[in-house]
Amino acid sequence: MLIRLPRKLRRLIAKSWWLSWCFYRAHGLPLVGPPGEEVWYFAYGANMHDSAFRARRGMCPLEWCPGRVSGYRLRFNLEGRPRGKAAPANLFPDPNAEVWGVLYKLTRRDLLRLDASEGVPGRRYCPIWLDAEDISGSKLNAVTYIAQGNERDGKPSLRYITLLRDGARAHGLPEHYIRFLEQVDHAS
Repeated sequence: MLIRLPRKLRRLIAKSWWLSWCFYRAHGLPLVGPPGEEVWYFAYGANMHDSAFRARRGMCPLEWCPGRVSGYRLRFNLEGRPRGKAAPANLFPDPNAEVWGVLYKLTRRDLLRLDASEGVPGRRYCPIWLDAEDISGSKLNAVTYIAQGNERDGKPSLRYITLLRDGARAHGLPEHYIRFLEQVDHAS
């Protein structure tokens, strides 16, 4: 059963661990671990940029570092706004690819707030746990969001792809990945 709630109500639920547990359970998602437990979140889209992650979403990570996930590639196959003129980033399974991003250490309580700002649980994004590596090659288990995308990719807006490019530079992602992002064609 999918319960669609307004953003303000989602944020209110995210403030209560017990209400969140009930809400997630109603959507068939587990809410495990204590609220203060530290977890890693892998950002590969706009959340790589501080204006999106810290300012807009109100996140205060305990630490961050560049990281990557293997077995996925970056696609722009979601429907953005304005419709047909913007396509947000998404991950797509590809055994021969990798995606770079920013690994943020958060508490589970902060992750609930991030979920609420991303519409999780809901129809668009689903949280998944995957194996990630930090810049030094250390392995971590991290959560990220994936959505059921369209068959064909669209083009991100100039504003959106600029957030990815600037976030990648600011967080020290590898030069080859920044060049890849610079080659992504944006919508007019």
